[in-house]
Amino acid sequence: MLEEALGHLVRGIVDHPEDVTVSERSQRRGQCLDVRVNPDDMGRVIGRAGRTASALRSVITALNDGRGVRIDFLDAAER
Repeated sequence: MLEEALGHLVRGIVDHPEDVTVSERSQRRGQCLDVRVNPDDMGRVIGRAGRTASALRSVITALNDGRGVRIDFLDAAER
């Protein structure tokens, strides 16, 4: 559910929504979501001074009943 919500939010702000993928992985410290976007959209996703990325993290944390979720933003070119 968190993957779908984050994917929907990110697709709404990027120029290349077809390149957005969200995957989940578990870590010792909890849940982590990897968001891959087109390299041209990386600035849009992070935002000025990281504000957009911070807002996305806040929304996902709220959807997860206040439990923190790590979100990593990666270039689609990185594999």
